[in-house]
Amino acid sequence: MRWENLSAPPDEGNPDGAAPATPPLPLALPGAIARTFDTPGFAGMTFYEVRAKSIINRVPGESRVPFEWTINPYRGCSHACRYCMSSDTPVLMADGRTKEIRNLEIGDRIYGTERRGAYRRYVVTTVLDKWSTMKPAFRVTLEDGTTLVASGDHRFLSDRGWKYVTGTMNGADQRPYLTTNNRLIGTGRFTTLPKESADYRRGYLCGMVRGDASIGTYPNRNRTSPVHQFRLALADDEALDRAERFLAAAGIETRRHSFSPASATRRAMVAIRTGKRRDVEAIRQMIRWPADPSSDWQRGFLAGIFDAEGSCSGGILRICNCDDQILDHTVRALRAFGFAAVLEDRKQTNRLRYIRLTGGLPERLRFFHLTDPAITRKRSVEGAALKCKAKLQVVSIEDLGLELPLWDITTGTGDFIANGVVSHNCFARTTHTYLDLDAGADFDRKVIVKVNAGELVRRELAAPRWRGAHVAMGTNVDCYQRAEGRYRLMPPIIEALRDFANPFSILTKGTLILRDLPLLRRAAEVTRVGLSFSVGFVDEELWRAVEPGTPSPRRRLEAVRQLTDAGFEVGVLMAPILPGLSDDEESVESTVAAIAAAGATSVTPLALHLRPGAREWYAHWLAREFPQLVPRYRQLYQAGAYAPQAYQRELTARVRMAARRHGLHRAEVGDNRRLPEPPSPAPAEQLTLL
Repeated sequence: MRWENLSAPPDEGNPDGAAPATPPLPLALPGAIARTFDTPGFAGMTFYEVRAKSIINRVPGESRVPFEWTINPYRGCSHACRYCMSSDTPVLMADGRTKEIRNLEIGDRIYGTERRGAYRRYVVTTVLDKWSTMKPAFRVTLEDGTTLVASGDHRFLSDRGWKYVTGTMNGADQRPYLTTNNRLIGTGRFTTLPKESADYRRGYLCGMVRGDASIGTYPNRNRTSPVHQFRLALADDEALDRAERFLAAAGIETRRHSFSPASATRRAMVAIRTGKRRDVEAIRQMIRWPADPSSDWQRGFLAGIFDAEGSCSGGILRICNCDDQILDHTVRALRAFGFAAVLEDRKQTNRLRYIRLTGGLPERLRFFHLTDPAITRKRSVEGAALKCKAKLQVVSIEDLGLELPLWDITTGTGDFIANGVVSHNCFARTTHTYLDLDAGADFDRKVIVKVNAGELVRRELAAPRWRGAHVAMGTNVDCYQRAEGRYRLMPPIIEALRDFANPFSILTKGTLILRDLPLLRRAAEVTRVGLSFSVGFVDEELWRAVEPGTPSPRRRLEAVRQLTDAGFEVGVLMAPILPGLSDDEESVESTVAAIAAAGATSVTPLALHLRPGAREWYAHWLAREFPQLVPRYRQLYQAGAYAPQAYQRELTARVRMAARRHGLHRAEVGDNRRLPEPPSPAPAEQLTLL
């Protein structure tokens, strides 16, 4: 849900107990109704009432959760509105190109990073959300000339970890911040992609045709006039499409046909061709070597010869050919743009020689952006390690003295590549669910309420395009949090799902779900209803320490019993299990025993994982409350957000053994729709937590 899709509801007067709407509006929510309540349970909290434009949201394709659609009637205040960048900041896309952050769309595939072993590596991720806001702007300048305009609260990855753009050494604003002693991590500023000019098109066709096509005039035994023939056969449609389009722009029409079928070792190839004398002669003229090639021609030529004869594997970019003239023009074009290249002669019988680009990943990316080859599979940097020593020392950090419209995104990895450096992103949705506490002061004190959620659900279920897919609720933000007691958004949502016989599931830690038990039973008469509770442990002292704003584990398990007695099969997500705090034998045994005694039909263990945002908050809390555990957590989570696989497997095995001892097995489900099996959360994905 992009925040610009939200608008304020008409103000029909404050509800009972509501204080005047005086707090300033967060994010890009002009006109929203802001309310505070005098009741002790909501002391210090602000609720921003908005009218959403949509409510049933698709889960990104790369997510590891076993459902496709969700409903979230509540959102925590976006902690990430602080992490914003200038609208023209280029972001590295999964196809190797760049796009300004303001032009990104939800669902776009981009590069993020992930720590694997000793190195952080590039991985493809998805844009989950995007929005803009007005913030005071700062300009960060790096040694190589890279400039980054961002808010003071934005974070970049440096040689000393994540650092805010601005901060202080002590006081309320104390936090790690950038100084001129830091070097950022990445490749440095991105080169602007070339414009598709006439010279660029001619250069591309010269490289492609000379590198991979056949063109000639041949005698015809049956006719006095010769045969003219042009043919370009490729396995990659992207390059063939571009060549066909560039030829058409020059008035040359070609025909497409299958050249060779796929085999066990080769991909299928498709060709374009023409046999018209005029067209063949025109192509010959287009691919002539220019006496004084322009910059655009050289960019196009390098893109064409790379698509035709280039490769990029093992971190090495090469272009090969047997023709000395082609190799000479390639080397000259590379040198014209400041690339360093080595000509390798491998003494092969066919005189095939290789041009190898040097300079590592920064130069490979510069080549791709400068020339823009068509074949995206050759441009991949996935899995490449971020270990280059680019000149990214911070030279200056200056306050621009004005507020600018800044943008930010949420991604699956928690970061993205902004103008060549690793940039932190928003994780408002995931950090809101960690421990029911916030990564900053706003998460548990500011809540966005979609007051029209019920009517939206009914409208979207009635849409012709909706096919009755399963809808999951509570997997992101708990739909039965305390605010639900006042706003009552869930009853009309459940009623709409019941009226359309649409299957759904709810994952919660809120005992308020019992209020809607009659509704849930009526819904279960016409569709599949899955219910799950989140109970990570039963230790009351630990509960008070880490999740004081939630119902106690005992009350949650009482709710499980009541739902079970009402005829529902209730699964329990035993999550998160906290290393050193709730993963010992005694804790696991007592928790599984209590879950079994409550009548749950299944238990799914899940170790704590710490994504950016939650990681910093939890580390601060752990150091204050359990400093003796800090070394263990550093060891467990040194490679990333997840605990090691060995730890997870050992933990799962112990929970399963305890479950068997207490007779806890997943119920087999037949044709009875009233007793559905709730979808189990994927073992590697942490959903709604403590």
